[in-house]
Amino acid sequence: MAALGFLSWATGYSKFRHFMRIYIVSATCLIGNGNLERARDVMELMVRNFGEIGRLKEAVGMVIEMGNQGLDPSTRVLNCVLRVAWDFGMGRYAEKVFDEMWERGVGVDCGSFRAMVVGYCRMGLVAEADRWMSGMVERKFVVDHATCTLVISKFCEKGLVSRAIWFLFRMMEMGFRPNVINFTSLVSGLCKRRSVKQAFEMLEEMVRRGWKPNVYTHTAMIDGLCKKGWTEKAFRLFLKLVRSENYKPNVWTYTSMIAGYCKADKINRAEMLLSRMKEQGLVPNVNTYTTLIDGHCKAGCFERAYELMGMMETEGLTPNICTYNSFIDSLFKRCRVEDGCELLREAISRGLQPDKVTYTILISASCKQGDTKEGLVHLCQMIKLGLQIDVHSYNTLIAAFCRRKEMRESERLFEESLCLGLVPTKETFTSMICGHCRDRNLSSAFRFFHLMSKHGCQPDSIAYGALISGLCKDSKLDEAHQLYDTMIDRGLSPCEVTRLTLAYEYCNREDTPSAMMTLERLEKKLWIRTGNTLVRKLCSEGKVGVAYLFFNKLLDKDPNADRVTLAGFLTACYENDKYTLAADVSERIQKGSGRSILVAIGGIESWRMLESCQSSTSEARAIFLLSQVTTW
Repeated sequence: MAALGFLSWATGYSKFRHFMRIYIVSATCLIGNGNLERARDVMELMVRNFGEIGRLKEAVGMVIEMGNQGLDPSTRVLNCVLRVAWDFGMGRYAEKVFDEMWERGVGVDCGSFRAMVVGYCRMGLVAEADRWMSGMVERKFVVDHATCTLVISKFCEKGLVSRAIWFLFRMMEMGFRPNVINFTSLVSGLCKRRSVKQAFEMLEEMVRRGWKPNVYTHTAMIDGLCKKGWTEKAFRLFLKLVRSENYKPNVWTYTSMIAGYCKADKINRAEMLLSRMKEQGLVPNVNTYTTLIDGHCKAGCFERAYELMGMMETEGLTPNICTYNSFIDSLFKRCRVEDGCELLREAISRGLQPDKVTYTILISASCKQGDTKEGLVHLCQMIKLGLQIDVHSYNTLIAAFCRRKEMRESERLFEESLCLGLVPTKETFTSMICGHCRDRNLSSAFRFFHLMSKHGCQPDSIAYGALISGLCKDSKLDEAHQLYDTMIDRGLSPCEVTRLTLAYEYCNREDTPSAMMTLERLEKKLWIRTGNTLVRKLCSEGKVGVAYLFFNKLLDKDPNADRVTLAGFLTACYENDKYTLAADVSERIQKGSGRSILVAIGGIESWRMLESCQSSTSEARAIFLLSQVTTW
């Protein structure tokens, strides 16, 4: 005990605190007296103190060396080393120590694995945390509540919600009893991923296990519902919280509800909630005001937005860069660039530093104006300032260069984003595919098309449409049709341009059956819409015979012919001396339910005169009707 007393006194002085010999002497004395537990306490103290000055490895070396003096490293000392290593960001070293201690026969327990899981979670390395969590499950080690909450939060942030749910339920099977905070963390993670249905299921599981949702649980649910656009459902839950005797809405609850109403363009209701909030004695924070300001800016109500910023300052709150970003973004989108730049200068003069959102807004504005060089300057500034660049900044620039057919620069930016560890999104690949198709470089377009699946992205109708259009321009209709069928088989609906392009190219080849087959896989509504457009285009180019075939098919699907399509077809028949075709179509419409269509085109008097011309030839009737169409 005297050795411990001396050690306690000595380590109180900085000149002795990091003097290795003191710890060795104290531990040796305790070992000589057979007090191994106290000796291990000394080793733990040494590890913590030496870790403060970056000499952790030296301390660990001494812990191992003390094994030769009869003091084998214990599990408790190992866990202490792991915690200190993680406190100073030495994750790889912590794993090395864990492996070395394991080889030396030091027993590991739940605390050892927990230290590794917590360390990797705090660093955001979820894949590594998953590996160590799996090790805990294999050894039947159960986490504590704090670790469980941390794991769930981090996994949900990275989009691994299913994995977080699996770990929670696996731990419950092993005897773990989750609390309200654990469930709330999972509900919040699900809501942030907009998996509101799953969040409600988790809420039911929580209640079934005897836990009552608190204000934070309800706030997470309200926020999730608002993000999905279900503001009325969110408000019903909000009212339930208002009427509750146990919990009342807090500032974050009101802010979530205000954000929901702003997103739904119900600014008046958002303003009402702000007033109600103040009546309840709650003080709006910067986030509350920024949310409402953003809603007014998006609606173009800049005067009220400026008033709210003034209210913030009156109440002692300082607008942050997010507040200014809301103004700048909306002003730029309304082409008030000078006003936006003035506000940015004001923000900088007040000591605020532009963040990655600010620079992304500037990049988007530059690209919208066609100034890609300025966009690149803003990107370089982000890198120089050490801001965390996300893939959306690169997507904006890549799309701008692709629109200008500067594919070499687009390729460079794509490769640069990969080098930075960014994961390309569907928008990235779609921009590259469309750009190469505009540049008539189909081989490169297909290269990026195949890269999509390797990066876990599924091509959308825009990517397919660009490739199909490119193949049609190169007269590769068989490949285009095959891609078109693949697209529909995957449940994607081709846009009208894609449908029309492929069918029209077949008509140009005088392959009407293939053109018909292209449209046959469409729903009736889409078929009619595309058929009408195709007939008008064919008529404008004088291809009346092909247009006639499609017009008859249109009448099979819908006897009420489109007025504009019918007028265009009859006019084309007149201009190309196809009176018989016009007569056949008009006669078919007369027999069907198309009398109203012809009346609308030619007028009721013209219809009566047409009916009285019983002895007229078909050609004469067509000429008469076409003259009325022209008048109309």
